[in-house]
Amino acid sequence: MDVATGQQEPLESTTGQVRQVPAVKISQLVLRLEDKLILNDICLTIPHGTTIALMGANGAGKSTLLRILAVLTQPTSGSVELFGVRVGPTVWEVRSQIGLIAHQPILYRDLSLRENLEFFGKLYGVSKPGERAGELLELVGLSHRQDDAVKTLSRGMTQRVSIARALMHDPKLLLADEPFSGLDAPSIEAMELLLARLHDQGKTVILSGHDLRQSLRLAQVAVVLRQGRIVLNKPTDQIDEDTLRKEIATT
Repeated sequence: MDVATGQQEPLESTTGQVRQVPAVKISQLVLRLEDKLILNDICLTIPHGTTIALMGANGAGKSTLLRILAVLTQPTSGSVELFGVRVGPTVWEVRSQIGLIAHQPILYRDLSLRENLEFFGKLYGVSKPGERAGELLELVGLSHRQDDAVKTLSRGMTQRVSIARALMHDPKLLLADEPFSGLDAPSIEAMELLLARLHDQGKTVILSGHDLRQSLRLAQVAVVLRQGRIVLNKPTDQIDEDTLRKEIATT
């Protein structure tokens, strides 16, 4: 293990070939709140650089699973490994590998776009937060608005700043909880292009949403949750919208 980063080194197989540990490995994960079973025996392995479409009806457990992966919620039992490191409440180093886009933008509305990004960059110990903020504002197409307050932005622009904020510390894993919610058509297109670019850069992305066609287009693997269990886990080129719809709708 790399002590400085908390990452597991690539392993060598018996044939002498180097094999990487997966970006995410979830084993027998259970979350129970009082008498209610929220997640039940979740097992999932995600290779590096893969975009996963996490789907399911409201209440299926999507947001809860993302919160566990973001080290914001502790499961009742089971294990989660991120890049070879087992996640727990005291494993702070793994947080530096995670970027989260939540329902709320997690931005200060009265600060400018650049001020927001520089602030979060300093929190994560980014060596040159101003330079990094400029790079990301260029990436999300908002460098021309860098001095404007967040409260002056549209919903779509605010969501793009949220992505820039989530990427300030250059995480390897991006968790996006319904990032297209409430966006207009031009903003959706811009977001799709940005997520595709992140995939090309080798980021691992877990993307929750309800648009089946969009999910199949953006992701390489589709995972469907139903009543807290994984009922489907298939490459997107081996599944169609009708099958997804049936799996999600089945009670």
